[in-house]
Amino acid sequence: MSWTPDYPRTVPERRPEGHRPRAPRWTLGFDAPTSLLTSDYLAIQTDDEHDPAVERFLAAVRATHRGGGAADAPEAWELLGFTDEAGAHNLVHLAYWKDSTAHARWLATAPLPGWYHGLEAATIDHGAWHETVQVPPDRAETIYSDPRRDFGMAACAGTRMVSMTHNGYFGAARDRMPVSAIDPLEPAGPHRRRTPPPDSGGRRLRAECGHNTAVIRSGQYWQRAEGEQLADYEQELRPKLMAGMDHLRQAADTEGTLALRVMTSLDRTTLEPLRETSVLGHFHSLAALEGWAAEHATHAAIYEHAIARNRQYGEARTVVTWHEVFVLPRTAAFEYVNCHPATGILSHAPTLLAVT
Repeated sequence: MSWTPDYPRTVPERRPEGHRPRAPRWTLGFDAPTSLLTSDYLAIQTDDEHDPAVERFLAAVRATHRGGGAADAPEAWELLGFTDEAGAHNLVHLAYWKDSTAHARWLATAPLPGWYHGLEAATIDHGAWHETVQVPPDRAETIYSDPRRDFGMAACAGTRMVSMTHNGYFGAARDRMPVSAIDPLEPAGPHRRRTPPPDSGGRRLRAECGHNTAVIRSGQYWQRAEGEQLADYEQELRPKLMAGMDHLRQAADTEGTLALRVMTSLDRTTLEPLRETSVLGHFHSLAALEGWAAEHATHAAIYEHAIARNRQYGEARTVVTWHEVFVLPRTAAFEYVNCHPATGILSHAPTLLAVT
C-alpha cells in the first residue's frame, strides 16, 4: 500500500474516456505521508575540468559522505557532469530528501554546503551554483519505463514503484500531479529574457523562479544494454533525443525553455562516465513543457521510438527511460557565484538579488 495526496477533482482531467495505455509504466509511491520533496543540485563550474578547485569540491563531497551514516545525510545522492553551451565544465552533486528538516540541517552543518557558503565571489577564479528544487508531493509527478531499478527520488528509502494507467496520452503528466485536480498551475506572468544577460562574475546572485515554473529531470539508462539494443539506443534513440534538446535550446523563447542541461552520470568513486544521462530542464510553465511534448515532431520521434522498442523487447528491454517533474511555487530561489551569464535561470529570473 502506498500513499499519495488526493483531492476531489474540480479541474477536468486530460485522460480520454476509455483510454488504455500502449505500454506499461510505473510511478513513485510513498510508504508514509511526507510534507516536502527535495532535490538539491550543488555544482562547481570551471573553464578546465582539471582546475585545482575541482579537487577541493570533491574533497568536500568525500568529507560529506564519509561513513555514510550521518543522521541528516541525503537519502540518495549522485555525481553528474556536463559541458554547458558556454563551454564551461560543470560537476554536480545531486542529493534527495523526503525530510525537509534533515535537508535544512545538512545545509547548515555538512562540509559540501560549508565549502559553497565559504566561497568569496570576488576572489575565486571559478564559478559555483546551487539550485534547490523543493515542493510538496502534490506538486510532483514521476514515470518509469521499468520498475526494476530506482532512479532519482525513487532511490530514497520509503518509496516504491506503483503500476499505473495515467500514461500514454497528452496531459498525462499533469493528471499524475495530485494538485492539478484543484489547480490549473498557470504562471502568474511571463519570464522575460533579461537584456543584457546578468553576469554573476565577482558576485553572488540569488535568482527567484516565477510562480509555477516547471522543472523536469528526464533520464536515460543503457548501462546494461548490449548488442542490438545498445546499437539502437546509440544510433537511433539518442540522436532523436539530442535533436529534441537542440530544438528546445534553439527555440527557447518560443518553447518557454529557461535552462536546459544534458548531464552524464558519473561513478561516485572513479568519476568515470556511466552509460546513463539525464536532462535537467526548467520551463516557464507546465503548459510550455506540455506544448512541446504534444505538438513538436522532435518529441513525437522520441516517444514513438521508445514505445516501439518497449513493445518489441518487453521485459527484456535493457534501455530504461524515466522522468520526474516538479512545479515550483514562487518562493523557490537558486544561487550563482561567479558564473557566466548563461548559467541556469539567470537570464530569465523575475527577481535577481545580490547576496552579501
